[in-house]
Amino acid sequence: MDLFSKEPDYRSLTYEEVRDLALKCEKCPLSKTRNKVVFGTGPVPCDLMLIGEAPGADEDEQGEPFVGRAGQLLTQILASVDIKRPDDIYIANTLKCRPPDNRTPQASEQAACWPYLEAQIFSFVKPKIIILAGAPAIKAVLKTDEPISKLRGKWQKLPGTDIAVMPVFHPAYLLRNPSKEIGKPKWITWQDMKEVKGALEYHRKLRELVREPED
Repeated sequence: MDLFSKEPDYRSLTYEEVRDLALKCEKCPLSKTRNKVVFGTGPVPCDLMLIGEAPGADEDEQGEPFVGRAGQLLTQILASVDIKRPDDIYIANTLKCRPPDNRTPQASEQAACWPYLEAQIFSFVKPKIIILAGAPAIKAVLKTDEPISKLRGKWQKLPGTDIAVMPVFHPAYLLRNPSKEIGKPKWITWQDMKEVKGALEYHRKLRELVREPED
């Protein structure tokens, strides 16, 4: 670690230590308006991780990600492909604090939060697959300005890694577009989640083959 840097070396810390640092974080102005820090929930490590953009009002109140109406819809969508919260997925956001009035996260805020998310991804969760929910999360994590309409439903790689990434519509967007008709956002997202489930099954079977004892 740089001796002149105030940023700790998160790689040398435990999950609990990084979480405690995040809970006390004052690296950006959102620390002055938040109620609770929303760090993330789920098993560590975990094959599947979902990253959204930022906490909303319900998350800010409870300190847990995706617990409002959008979170309830997310739970239903995951359950439709037999992915159960919190056992089968780790969930976090690009921001740990709620932006005022649920505005879009600013790049400087996401940069301030990135060391926490980076530690979650690479040091603790170590996912095989990441779901990116919504344009702000896609832009921040994939480092791209490509619109979500061109990226969603198409497998990507986390820059510099072999981690598979599936960009999808944010559940809040699906609440505003509730039709389940073929070709509508909700139906499209269900197809994307079936892709994710198939990839998860592949990794599960691969792990079972590796564990099988030799004759």
